[in-house]
Amino acid sequence: MDRSALVFLLLLAAFAVAGAAPTTEFVRDACRRTRYPDLCEQCLAAYAQAVHHSKLALARAALSVSADRAGAASSFVGRISASTTGSRKSLEAGAVRDCVETLRDGVDRLRSSAKEMAAMARGAGSQRSRFVWHLSNVQTWVSASLTDETTCLDGLAQFAGPALRAAVRKKVVEVAQVTSNALALVNQLSPRN
Repeated sequence: MDRSALVFLLLLAAFAVAGAAPTTEFVRDACRRTRYPDLCEQCLAAYAQAVHHSKLALARAALSVSADRAGAASSFVGRISASTTGSRKSLEAGAVRDCVETLRDGVDRLRSSAKEMAAMARGAGSQRSRFVWHLSNVQTWVSASLTDETTCLDGLAQFAGPALRAAVRKKVVEVAQVTSNALALVNQLSPRN
């Protein structure tokens, strides 16, 4: 490769990095205002180019990440339930089934929230009252999802053994943290963004 081609490629790479830096900084700045900023940035850095500088797009990405993580946690708990139900005491088995169900409810609420965010985006130029209505729906559903995650852990704390509690708690706490971050990003929205 000749020297001019090498210089051109280096300049092209420098411009690409320079163009990515502002969008990455946008994600970092938005995540600083969440309860778990490092986790927020880790989960959403990959979306920096796609969301550009849109708080709405970033909040929607956060909701999608949260729904995916909640779905994975629900599947994990479901596998535990399916593989060990026969050997468990009925109260513990019931707590695990309830946990799976509440996590599934949370996934549904998070997915509904992401869809509602899409409706907000389509109606961005619409009336302020429509925006507020959509935003209120999202806040309610994401808050309910956080309650679902807490309910899962509460039931396990009462009826499950320590090893099972620890395994499920690790997954559910991560989901709760990601969901908390998503709610914080949703709460940063206003009709102007």
